[in-house]
Amino acid sequence: MNEETNGTIFDHFVTDHRIGFPWRKNHDHDQKTRTEGNGLILKESCTKNRRRDKKKQLDYLKEHEQKVIDLVKAQNSKVESVQIDWDHTQWSDGGLTTPEYYINVYGGINHIEESSWGVDIPINEDNTLNLDEMYIGSYIRIGGRLFE
Repeated sequence: MNEETNGTIFDHFVTDHRIGFPWRKNHDHDQKTRTEGNGLILKESCTKNRRRDKKKQLDYLKEHEQKVIDLVKAQNSKVESVQIDWDHTQWSDGGLTTPEYYINVYGGINHIEESSWGVDIPINEDNTLNLDEMYIGSYIRIGGRLFE
């Protein structure tokens, strides 16, 4: 199997010859994955590890939710309260030009139903969260319009 084109090695950077950009490759959930010195790990084990890592990250983030709240409040002096919608938390990668992984957290402000915002939190290579470098990924909006 050609590792450059198929990207079967777990969690490493791959240069895709079709587009010329490097990107960070996760294992394919449908295939076996090579790991350091342990031979092959089956799909079930990889999925279990990912779920465990996500749970740890979410638990850590909930313990430090005040940092997210403070970041959102700092965007506008009219923000009196911040609501975090934990059910819509997502894990994503940055795409072709930014291969980092992120947790995307969403919510609202001032208990306004049609309000929204998004914060992106980088995930370090050791799967810990980098709260010092989180940023507003989606500015505060009410009914789809920027909150002024």
